[in-house]
Order: sequence, then structure tokens, then C-alpha cells
Amino acid sequence: MSYGLAQARYASDTTATVSPGRLLVMLFDRLVADLGTAHEAMVRGDWATSGQRIANASEILLELRATLDVQAWPDGDGLARLYLWMVSELMQARVAQSAQRVADCRDLVVPLRDAWRQAGEQLAGATPAADVSAGAA
Repeated sequence: MSYGLAQARYASDTTATVSPGRLLVMLFDRLVADLGTAHEAMVRGDWATSGQRIANASEILLELRATLDVQAWPDGDGLARLYLWMVSELMQARVAQSAQRVADCRDLVVPLRDAWRQAGEQLAGATPAADVSAGAA
């Protein structure tokens, strides 16, 4: 098996076996990385790389929007609008070649990623305790 195929298989297996919360954090990690790389590439004038990373980031934002259950959370609609606004902002950043707009989107995404990571860690930490107390009853 070639290295590329092995890498693709590993990525596929990893995403198929992680919890939804961990997958969400992985998406946000990739989103932050793509935005960081797009910003750096744009500062260097590497329009091909910045365009590719902006496209990747936009796809992730659209996926996050598509999978967001706005009925389950009162603020879900606002988060959905924020995702769509960032896609629009990234497209405008690409056209205007504005590294600052990309950095501004990254600065909005980092606290969201950190909040989802913290929520996932709290949920993972609470699960074993719930199992132990249920078994003791």
C-alpha cells in the first residue's frame, strides 16, 4: 500500500471511530490550521495556497453549519449565522487579498474551538463518574 493510500485510510478510520465531540474538535483544529496557513500564505503573496486553505476552511464552516441542530440549542441559530458570515468574509478576503480578514475569522474560531474542546473534556470526564455511581446503586 502506498504512503498516500495508507494516510487516507488512517484518516478515514480515525474519523469513523472517534466520538462526535472529538470529531467536532478535530474539525475546529483543522479550521484553525487552515485559517492560519491561509493568513501566512496571503502575507507572503502565495495566492494559490491561501485560496486552497480558504476553500478548505469554507467547506468546514459549511459542514459545521449543515450539522448544527438549531432546534436543540437556543443560540444555535446565531452560531449558524456566524458560520455563514465567516464563509462570506473569507470569500471577500480572498477576492480583496486581505490577510487581516482571514486573521479576524481565525480569531473568532479559536475561542469556539476552545469552548467545544472544554465541553468535550467535561463530558468525557463526567461519563465515567456517572457509570460508577450507576453501578453502585
